[in-house]
Amino acid sequence: MIRIIFLLVFLSAFNAFSQTVTVVNSETGEPAVNVAIYNKSKKLSTYTNIDGKARLDKFDLDENLYFQAISYLTIRLTKNQIIANGNLVGLTPRSETIDPIVISASKFEQRERDIPQKIIAIPGLKVQEYQPQTTADFLEQTGQVFVQKSQQGGGSPMIRGFSTNRLLITVDGVRMNNAIFRGGNLQNIISIDPLSIDRSEVILGPGSVVYGSDAIGGVMNFYTAQPKFAQDSSMVSGRVMGRYSSANNENTVHARFNYHGDQWATATSISLNYFDDLRMGEHGPDDYLRLQYQTRANQQDVVVDNPDPRVQISSGYDQINLLQKVSYEPSLKWRLDASLIYTATSDYSRYDALTRFRESGEPRNAAWYYGPQKWLLAHGVATHRGNGKWYDKMVISQSFQKAEESRNTRSFQSNSLFRNKEQVNIWSTSVDAERRDRENNVLFYGVEFIHNRVNSKGSEVNIETNEVQAAASRYPDGASWRSLAAYFNYQWSIKKNLTLQSGLRYNHIWLNADFDQRFFDFPFQSATVNTGALTGAAGLTYLPNPSWELRANFSTAFRAPNVDDVGKIFDPDPGTLIVPNPDVESEYSYNTELGVKRKWKNVQFEIAGYHTFLKDALVPRPFYFNGQDQIEYQGETRNVFAIQNGQEARIWGIEVAGKWSLENNWSIKGTYTHVNGEQTEGDGSKENVRHVAPDFGRLEIEKTGSRWNAAAWLMFNGELGFNDLDPTQRNRPYLYALDEDGNPHSPRWYTFNVRGNYQLKDDITATVIIENITDQRYRTYSSGIAAAGRNLIVALRFDF
Repeated sequence: MIRIIFLLVFLSAFNAFSQTVTVVNSETGEPAVNVAIYNKSKKLSTYTNIDGKARLDKFDLDENLYFQAISYLTIRLTKNQIIANGNLVGLTPRSETIDPIVISASKFEQRERDIPQKIIAIPGLKVQEYQPQTTADFLEQTGQVFVQKSQQGGGSPMIRGFSTNRLLITVDGVRMNNAIFRGGNLQNIISIDPLSIDRSEVILGPGSVVYGSDAIGGVMNFYTAQPKFAQDSSMVSGRVMGRYSSANNENTVHARFNYHGDQWATATSISLNYFDDLRMGEHGPDDYLRLQYQTRANQQDVVVDNPDPRVQISSGYDQINLLQKVSYEPSLKWRLDASLIYTATSDYSRYDALTRFRESGEPRNAAWYYGPQKWLLAHGVATHRGNGKWYDKMVISQSFQKAEESRNTRSFQSNSLFRNKEQVNIWSTSVDAERRDRENNVLFYGVEFIHNRVNSKGSEVNIETNEVQAAASRYPDGASWRSLAAYFNYQWSIKKNLTLQSGLRYNHIWLNADFDQRFFDFPFQSATVNTGALTGAAGLTYLPNPSWELRANFSTAFRAPNVDDVGKIFDPDPGTLIVPNPDVESEYSYNTELGVKRKWKNVQFEIAGYHTFLKDALVPRPFYFNGQDQIEYQGETRNVFAIQNGQEARIWGIEVAGKWSLENNWSIKGTYTHVNGEQTEGDGSKENVRHVAPDFGRLEIEKTGSRWNAAAWLMFNGELGFNDLDPTQRNRPYLYALDEDGNPHSPRWYTFNVRGNYQLKDDITATVIIENITDQRYRTYSSGIAAAGRNLIVALRFDF
């Protein structure tokens, strides 16, 4: 009897063992986690756990089973073959260098080689290497994104001739663009802490099929610190970092803490930034020097000499960045994530507005500063792995954002301080799904709803008596902007070396705004937008052999009018006032792109050319308000402008990138971007496009050792002469240097830079960087503040 019981127990244990497979990385032997195992019909499926193990009870012995994960090559085995191999399955990993993975093109993992668009993928490690002060600086370091700054607390990216509300920003998949993203330069990107970023991806070109309105010129996706689960016992990890920069006496402290459990994990990030006034370089145009500055003494506005004209007085500011995430994984099929991000700046001056002067020689403004820029994001995500019938993976996302900004202006020798304060509440819900088959054909689809509500207040404060009275708000208070959309995107592997990506999206937009008649006699009571947009994309990638990659893409994109387009009251320049215009419609773009990548043994070279036709562009143009082309505003007579449709624009360019891997861990890499464009004016004449940047690029040589790496790099920028500027920029001489004829132009410039990172101990790393070694004095195109002169950066990081 004992022998029979022993035999039954043995057979039961053997059967259980034989029904369990262990899947590992064939190169390292480490467990392969979250590998999908399914039969031909996908009616039966399972996933490997954190130890790479999965039960195979539900499958027949002679049934073909597919083992699939985006990071590995898919294989097919029968259950009998698995048992014969000792219940061990080895998967061949895809090389991240040879076959990198990106997320931005579909919101799910895809091989870069399958995507017909150019995507820049930037690992978080680059933040530690280059130590950017803001996320705008981080993008600029790629050499493929141009950045404009109106003040030190600024950073408005330009991609392929587009900027501001024609580019989309997402954080952890949540759309950051809101109803008051404007056509003028933006600085919202500085609300994203670069030290909390784990990975960034920038789509060069349109992305409206997946992301909707605003994604005309490109999409910037930032993925912040993600909680990670432990395989065995729970643990705590993190880092503490301090940094100093000499050009603006920056002091930054940063800390990150992580808890790793088998089902629970957390990530915490805190950064504090203190930026003093920025010091420009010594060698360059004297037009940029701050010879004098305005201040207040004895209850009077006065102009005083600047003891050091290279110091840009009133450009400093402070910032705090907080992030908290919690993840819970109750089973292999479910994962729940909750996150909270909060950032806030101090007041910071609009530096270019402080350098404008009247014909009398007096400054136009005694004060022009932004109030604290605050951003809150609360985000919840539920991820479910399906059985393949309707989806293999579904992501349900719910988020709330609160964005707050304000503007404070006071004319020189005036006691009236005008304040405009805006707060936008944004709710969004999205459901995205992917369904893969064993041939790596993939269907991505989803729905999205977004609701924006704008609160806008205006006031006038007498700085002597502190008397406050109501004034015109910048936007209609209580305005709303809503979007409802559905999309699909299909990846079809026609052959092993030929992939088609195609998709469609339908978006419907509603906008409602009621205008306050107390301060302006508006010829309308309200404005409404009720419009739809259908966009599509189709692209091919073809790999005739491992050395060549060819891609072609055609797409349409759109931007729907937002509250900034329809309802803004704003003075962008002296003598100009933009007023509301309810009669606007969406603008559309039609885009083509061709790209070639060539690989040799140690060399990689790629080039892409593109063309965009923008129809019904929304731009500010002269306007009649109640039959008048001039009105009084804040005590001055202003020419009336409004955002209007009607303009057409063509933008084209090329992008070049290359890398040469040498012996002994040396490498050379570089990028170059050329963009051009023209817009058709109302009279049929052609003019330059405002956000077309000059030629720019980057060249770097790097050496990597076992505990260190070092690099030297060149940043360069071409010239835009007076005739190359668009009409609005020609009328802003305070932004530019003057040429021999006294006309504004944007001179060419370059900087030489070096950096080194050394691992002092296993857990301590030091970074030393010298930027702008030759101390050049320059401004990036359209910027209102000069860039940093020679700048020593020292950082020390402790990891645990």
